[in-house]
Amino acid sequence: MTAARDRTAPAGPLAGMRILDLTTVLLGPYATKLLADLGADVIKVEPVGGDGRRVLGPARNPGMSCQFLVLNRSKRALALDLKQPAGRAAFLRLAATADAVVHNSRIEAMARLRLDYAAVRAVKPDIVYCVAVGFGSGGRYAGRPAYDDVIQGLSALPSLLAQICGKPQFVPINVCDRVCGVYLANAVLAALLHRERSGQGQEVEVPMFETMAEFVLSEHLWSHNFEPPVDSGSTIRLFDRRPYATADGYICVMASSDGQWRAFCDVIGRPELKTEERFAVRARRSRNAKEVYAITEACMRTRTSAEWLDVLERADIPAAPLHTLESLMADPHLDDVGFFRIEQHPSEGALRSMKLPLRFSLSRPGNSRPAPRLGEHSVEVLREAGLSDIEIEQLIACGAVKALGRNDPAALRQADQG
Repeated sequence: MTAARDRTAPAGPLAGMRILDLTTVLLGPYATKLLADLGADVIKVEPVGGDGRRVLGPARNPGMSCQFLVLNRSKRALALDLKQPAGRAAFLRLAATADAVVHNSRIEAMARLRLDYAAVRAVKPDIVYCVAVGFGSGGRYAGRPAYDDVIQGLSALPSLLAQICGKPQFVPINVCDRVCGVYLANAVLAALLHRERSGQGQEVEVPMFETMAEFVLSEHLWSHNFEPPVDSGSTIRLFDRRPYATADGYICVMASSDGQWRAFCDVIGRPELKTEERFAVRARRSRNAKEVYAITEACMRTRTSAEWLDVLERADIPAAPLHTLESLMADPHLDDVGFFRIEQHPSEGALRSMKLPLRFSLSRPGNSRPAPRLGEHSVEVLREAGLSDIEIEQLIACGAVKALGRNDPAALRQADQG
């Protein structure tokens, strides 16, 4: 737990934890961003040419795209060529000060770099070494490349949408990367907790395919939860649910519990439905979901969205407007809780960011570092690992390290007086 030595180390439940972030693309950086927001000292170790996400999406300046800014806030940046022996040696010296290493490269690639679990454990026996892969080791797909589109297809998401839309299509968000990123962050936390209790580090693997198979099938396994499957005559209602058209737009409403259903029947002026055999209890409403949705759809068209939202709120029935991306950003509740904030980035100017949507009564996260420029923290991070200024100058001179504004060796002698 070395980050506490840094006077700029952030607060939060993970304050004092140092995590070396070798991740790329989306899944890994999303996971480590969550850990950084929680107060960990996450050091993004990227090639001297920069992470590929630095150039993806709108940008004000080269290498600082919108995607990179979102995925790498709260982190420090070290630009290091791990293919050079000197770069690898510098990484291992840094790893000796770390609590965890996280990557989503192929296991074979890390072995070729001699930075696999065995190599890192040799310098830090209690290291937590977490890797996200496309497919779990031991299966026939192990070692194959994988991206969100591939895993969405394998986990049946486009086929599920085809039952609604008429043809297969992807969910319009990189849902597999983000879901698996949450799993990866949780795996890191669980392994760190185990180490705190036992003193033992370990290697952890998070496979995308198996993770998304569990994520999807935990909802859609349905009657196949039983062996053999139980045929109760009921069908899963997820294919029928939808936003409802009102007189002037759409709203989302769900009267799920029996109490909410009875209140809803009163609101729509159909009190007789409360005792109707098909709808009186939730289990029967589930079996007759198509009829329930048809009744609701017909009623919703009779008033405006504002009128329905008003009466539904007063009846304590869950309901909300159907947002667009634009109206979501203007939602008044998000304004109430300070969800968005405008911050000044040292090179990018004013940026809109989103706060970590968690609240801690004691260990409140306070990591306000903006997304780093390429090599912005190379010198300070290497110094913390015990490298001398002469050693750092040599790494820069041979191209194993890129340091923002420090490529001139003379600049090293003027930098970081504290």
